[in-house]
Amino acid sequence: MDEVINAWRDGRVGRIQLNRPKALNALDLTMVQLIHIALDDFADDPAVHAVVIEAAGGRAFCAGGDVRAIRAQGMAGETAPIRAFFAAEYALNQAIADFPKPYVALIDGLCLGGGIGVSVHGSHRIATENAAFAMPETAIGLFPDIGATYFLPRLPGAVGMFLALTGTRVTGADAVHVGLATHFCPQARLPELSAAIAADGVAVIAAFAEPLPPFSLAQHRALIDHAFSAPGVREVLAALEDDGGEFAMATVSALRALSPSSLHWSFKIVKDGGTRTLDECLAAELALVQKITRHPEFFEGVRAVVVDKDRAPKWRPAAIEEVDPAEIAALFA
Repeated sequence: MDEVINAWRDGRVGRIQLNRPKALNALDLTMVQLIHIALDDFADDPAVHAVVIEAAGGRAFCAGGDVRAIRAQGMAGETAPIRAFFAAEYALNQAIADFPKPYVALIDGLCLGGGIGVSVHGSHRIATENAAFAMPETAIGLFPDIGATYFLPRLPGAVGMFLALTGTRVTGADAVHVGLATHFCPQARLPELSAAIAADGVAVIAAFAEPLPPFSLAQHRALIDHAFSAPGVREVLAALEDDGGEFAMATVSALRALSPSSLHWSFKIVKDGGTRTLDECLAAELALVQKITRHPEFFEGVRAVVVDKDRAPKWRPAAIEEVDPAEIAALFA
């Protein structure tokens, strides 16, 4: 029980525990590979009726991928390990989506990027009041991946594009409202729920789920759906500025603090994902991520947020309006 991933059989379930709490259970290649191996073993084990994935440490379910290491590899021109990581991660995302048995994620604490990737593609996602979901990639010059270009366009209205561009965090209850999670359960009851699933199977989940509090973004849904269904990033900004309300202008300010280039390439790949299958989305993400992880915007974004933590990135170009559409189009050629 001292590995980065612990996997064992417990009653009716196969258990997978993310066990890198000091790194907020951020994924590296070894973790991804070990999760996939455990899944394959549990799929073939007739005594395993479902899989339960959870995390050690209490602060985070999974804070995403290890972007610090990926940045270092990219700056050193080490493209092979970058491709190996993302290819393995996306293969795991597909394997979770295709898993032939119930797959239950117990989500408490931070669930960012790759953490959503190892939960959202499963059949059951139980979130607590302390869960916090986000796809924060535009803050580091990346883009929403791990199959996000498939599931974000399929969230209600334009909520998915709103989450993709702004990186807004949603609570556990709000995650159920938008479809990132399926059930809401208090943190205090999570150990009891976990034990009950092992004893009696996934049918017990309904008895632990609590009624949802109101959706915190409900009053802003009309504006979100209007603005974030616009045909481009510039048009999204224009719609928000035309509204001029407090929420609209706070959203404008949030967008203008993020990587302008990342907003443009994220918008395109998320929008395109609306007409793709999951495997097509993952293939498109793998093609793009190999370019973006060598891009100066990614190096600068990770520097500012993760390495130096000064939260003062120097984006180039510095404004959304200055991004050359031809340069964005070339990334998808």
